[in-house]
Amino acid sequence: MKKDEAKVRIEKLKEVIAEHRYNYHVLDKQTISDSALDSLKHELYTLEQAFPECITPDSPTQRVAGESLEQFEKITHVQRMLSMEDVFTLEEFEAWKLRAMKVAGQKIQSFFCMPKIDGLAVSLVYIDGLLETAATRGDGSIGEDVTQNIKTIESIPLKLQTPPNLPFERGGDIPHRVEVRGEIYIPVKAFEKLNAQQKKEGKPEFANPRNTAAGSIRQLDPKIAASRGLAFVGWDLVADFGQTTMEEEWNLLRELGFKPAPESVLLHSAEEITNHWNVLQKKRDTLDYWVDGMVVRVDENQVFENLGVVGKTPRGLVAWKFPAEEATTVVKRIEWFVGRTGALTPVALLEPTWIGGTTVQHASLHNLDEIERLDIREGDTVILFKAGDIIPKIKEVLKGLRPERTQKVVSPLACPVCGSSVERKEGEVAFYCTNRQCFVQESEAILHASRAFEIDGLGPQTIATLLEQKIINRPSDLFLLKPDDLLGIEGFAELSSKKLVEEIQSKKTIELDGFILGLGIRNVGEQTAIDLAHHFKTLENFLSSTKESLEKIEGVGDVVAESIRDYLDQPHHQELVRAYLDAGVYVKAKRQLEINEKIAGKTFVITGTLETLSRDEAKERIREGGGKVSGSVSSKTDYVIVGESPGSKADEARELGISTLSEQEFIAKLDAN
Repeated sequence: MKKDEAKVRIEKLKEVIAEHRYNYHVLDKQTISDSALDSLKHELYTLEQAFPECITPDSPTQRVAGESLEQFEKITHVQRMLSMEDVFTLEEFEAWKLRAMKVAGQKIQSFFCMPKIDGLAVSLVYIDGLLETAATRGDGSIGEDVTQNIKTIESIPLKLQTPPNLPFERGGDIPHRVEVRGEIYIPVKAFEKLNAQQKKEGKPEFANPRNTAAGSIRQLDPKIAASRGLAFVGWDLVADFGQTTMEEEWNLLRELGFKPAPESVLLHSAEEITNHWNVLQKKRDTLDYWVDGMVVRVDENQVFENLGVVGKTPRGLVAWKFPAEEATTVVKRIEWFVGRTGALTPVALLEPTWIGGTTVQHASLHNLDEIERLDIREGDTVILFKAGDIIPKIKEVLKGLRPERTQKVVSPLACPVCGSSVERKEGEVAFYCTNRQCFVQESEAILHASRAFEIDGLGPQTIATLLEQKIINRPSDLFLLKPDDLLGIEGFAELSSKKLVEEIQSKKTIELDGFILGLGIRNVGEQTAIDLAHHFKTLENFLSSTKESLEKIEGVGDVVAESIRDYLDQPHHQELVRAYLDAGVYVKAKRQLEINEKIAGKTFVITGTLETLSRDEAKERIREGGGKVSGSVSSKTDYVIVGESPGSKADEARELGISTLSEQEFIAKLDAN
């Protein structure tokens, strides 16, 4: 990016961040998620580092938070409460570590790692061992006096204990002034109890624990803060006890009567730090507090002080954030892609961004109606969101960052692959290519079929090459392939050709639901294919089904029934089924379900990783017992099975009051018969 372009982008970012920060910190109104705001701030910080001449005193990176509320008295911090630089990847963390050692002029041996608890930072000042004042961070220099509210929190001592073990500069006396900094937060159990009471009283439930903690401390009536079940953990000690390391400070905090940041540990190598970061991330949903990353601090205090401060950020510590569920990025282009059914899907090509543990460069826009709803255009800055294993989607357009002279997206006039005309069928939102022999449709249909047959080693590039060289023309041709057909194709020698053909031949026998799924019928997914197979039992029965008989199946409505009959009535589809059978494919009849009374008729959703069963095995066991598996949580869900490192589906279940099962509880239901 050129300097002039960067300057324009920086100014727009500052305006948008300032607006959202004012809404949040001054008006107590959140208008953007924390992770999305972090993403904008990270982009601004990165640009300013690349173009330091563009840094101005009014930049959000040069301040810690918004203005104080007028209802409270102001307190000036003796020592500024600084912010932290965020990093999001291992590469960014290692770059910070190398910079720190370069500035220090020495190898840094030890790092103290603490969870980054999602709460409200406060400063507690003790004079001669007694709590004198408590203040919020404010703008880093001046905060709000919240002493009376802080005193209601049981985990904050009103009088310091005398540490018995560590040396003092003043002959064993506690220093005249001791400042302890840490985080006010609301524990998970207290938050759930609070929301249960709100629901019981017919009041709106609190959505965000961090906002709830911050709002509780900012209440003028201390009784409200006292009723919220707030807690405090300490992470910094501003006083001279003779300590030389952060580890000693952490132990001192505990001896003074505080709960220091839990899950904290002294580590010595990048590998150890990375492993602890991974462990903490996996444990985050089992902890009694919300955590969004890990703070890594140079352990030796003198080295930490010598590293100094850049703006409002100490060089000696960094916040290594967990994969964000939301992030911001820029839409470079919007293109239309053709699927196996001929449907044209708009896809946003994005500036690469890190979200949910992966680098994302594409996001589906689904259809033109969705584009118009979002009012998304090329060049827009957007918020992406991701929950669990769900593909990232665009949540919102930040119109304050929209470039001038952007154009609205218009409907496609022709297929981007074959140039044929497109149509929009009555009652549908999608546009379709009218050419049934469109190359991409054939390629996608073969790839879809190969996955339904569970054929390994057959990727999209191989399929495209086989189609281009006219070795195959339709999915059933896969079972006619011979090793010699593959020789000469890039990546295939004699042994690899023989291996792939043997793999394909080994998959000639398939369950009825897998075969139905592999046909690629519009509106027929995995669960519908299973329902059809259980109902009709044999391929012959399914092929001779009527629209009326299809509509009687639970989960198969008018639209799906019409899609099935429309597919089966097409002569070239009938020919495809015959070609499969002529090639030696054997479709097994679906066996009778062994009904499990604990499972039958129930709908399950699985989230997280299961230890004793794979996700596919768990789904199959549910279906064998007469239950159903869904990919999303809704009011129709009966149980959500929660494994290790679950996604947002576990939270959705709690919000909807849906029962959750551990893996052990789920297995107990399976074995109930």
